[in-house]
Amino acid sequence: MELSLAKNVAIDRVSNAVAAGTSDINSSSVNMEGFETATFLVAFGTITATAVTSVQIDHSSDDSAWNSVLGSKVTVADTASNKVAIVETVRPTLQYVRCTVDRGTANAVVDGIFAIRSGAKKAPITQGSTIVGTTVVIGSSTGTP
Repeated sequence: MELSLAKNVAIDRVSNAVAAGTSDINSSSVNMEGFETATFLVAFGTITATAVTSVQIDHSSDDSAWNSVLGSKVTVADTASNKVAIVETVRPTLQYVRCTVDRGTANAVVDGIFAIRSGAKKAPITQGSTIVGTTVVIGSSTGTP
């Protein structure tokens, strides 16, 4: 069994950084065909006191009409500046999933959202266009990188 994360999961940046604000953020969607699990990592910057922020997963059968996934909501405290929220769906019932960040009342900065699809039916994985390159080193030796 190959232990490499880079060869066994698909990693995508599904939202760039978004400046301080209170508007909701919907990530790009990921197609779950051929994968078992989608994990979204939401990196936060500064969250202003009194901000009401949460993260959830939405799903769609056609990549256009979206509904919330029951039980996927994570509440983000206004003291969680510079932290990461993780939401995950295992064996989603619809083909497409995305992450939504609900921001309200006071400013919250999002540094980016990343999707990790795992449980691939076929490996090795070829990374998508948001990844500039990968390398896998087996063991470790001193030398020119």
